[in-house]
Order: sequence, then C-alpha cells, then structure tokens
Amino acid sequence: SVLLPTYNERDNLPLVVWLLARTFSDSGIDYEIIIIDDGSPDGTQEVAQQLEKIYGSDKILLRPRARKLGLGTAYIHGMKYASGDFIVIMDADLSHHPKFIPEFIRKQKEGNFDIVSGTRYKGNGGVYGWDLKRKLISRGANFLTQVLLRPGASDLTGSFRLYRKEVLQKLMEKCVSKGYVFQMEMIVRARQLGFTVGEVPISFVDRVYGESKLGGNEIVSFLKGLLTLFATT
Repeated sequence: SVLLPTYNERDNLPLVVWLLARTFSDSGIDYEIIIIDDGSPDGTQEVAQQLEKIYGSDKILLRPRARKLGLGTAYIHGMKYASGDFIVIMDADLSHHPKFIPEFIRKQKEGNFDIVSGTRYKGNGGVYGWDLKRKLISRGANFLTQVLLRPGASDLTGSFRLYRKEVLQKLMEKCVSKGYVFQMEMIVRARQLGFTVGEVPISFVDRVYGESKLGGNEIVSFLKGLLTLFATT
C-alpha cells in the first residue's frame, strides 16, 4: 500500500500515479495507492477521482479530509484503509521517484528489515534542484540530529520509506510531533523500540510544479522538536 498525502498537487498527481502504476506492473508487485487529500483548493481531489476511474477503485483509493491537518495524522488516516502487509510513504510532488520502490522491497527481503529508508546522504544518493540555502538547511538539520540523537540512520528528514504495517502502527502510537520533525521522530522511536532499519540510496529531485511547503515556521518547529526529542529519548 502506498500512502500519498496531497495538498495542492493537481499537476503532479497524475504523473506520480502513472509512474507508480508502471513501476509496480513492470515489477509484478500487487499494489494500491491511497490518496489522502487535505481539502486542496486547487482541484486535486477532482483529479484523484478521475484517476480512480482510469485505474480502478481497487488500485486508487481516494480518502480525503476536510482540511489541512498535518502529515502524521494523514498517515494514520490512510493506514486505516491500507490492506498491504507493507506500507510505502512518499511525497506526491515527484521529488521521490517510484523506481526506487522495488529496491526498497529487495532490501527489505535481504535483511528482513522493519523499515527501509531512502537516503540522500549515502552511496550514490543525492539532491537535485535545491539552492544552497535549502541544501544547508537539510544538511544542517541532519547533522544536528546525528550529533544529538545518534539514530543509526543517515537520512532523518527524508520522507520516502517502506514500513512493515504493524511497525508503522506502533510508531504512530508513539510519535507526538507534527510537520517536518515527524519523519525524524519516526526513526528515533524505531531505534528506541528495537526495530531494524535498512537504507537505500535515492536521488531526490526538487518539485517541478507548485510551491515547497518548507518555510521559516517549519524550521523553528523542527529545532523545537529536535530539542524535545533530545530531552525525552
């Protein structure tokens, strides 16, 4: 099951769904895509309804919410409808290419991991299309986290991961943060609970259409969240 939270992604959604469907078909993997739209004003939901008709309601499940309620709650909402044993979480803005999912699955089988995380900071992973400021923020956030929390994974702020369903459910019960810091807390809590984490290098490409959701407020809340985790884990 792929959980795809969306907010104002009408241009990106058809492309990411097409890439997902093609990747799964080519790899012979059974799949479903759960679109969790947070009341996008740009018509994302209408696009999702059309995709449901094209691909079938067994493959595309639109499970919208009335308004923007945050990433963590979007996953909890989407998980209620997921029938797969494994759950992929990813961004709908084309920054995460579905071609890496078969690699995640291979890695999971290889080490029987509870979580497989895409990493931009290891092997041939990388970031494309970001300006220096954005790269510095990401690297700085990651560096601070590594120093303070020693999480045992190289990319804490990325949001392209494969989870065992029951592991994701347990982590959701433990996680308290919202927004940008949420992804980091998931890995830190996973380590606390003794879950295993494998990593696959990925290339992250900055969004093609629409606006980035990262602003000054997110950076402040990330730092607050980091300090809270440092104090409580």
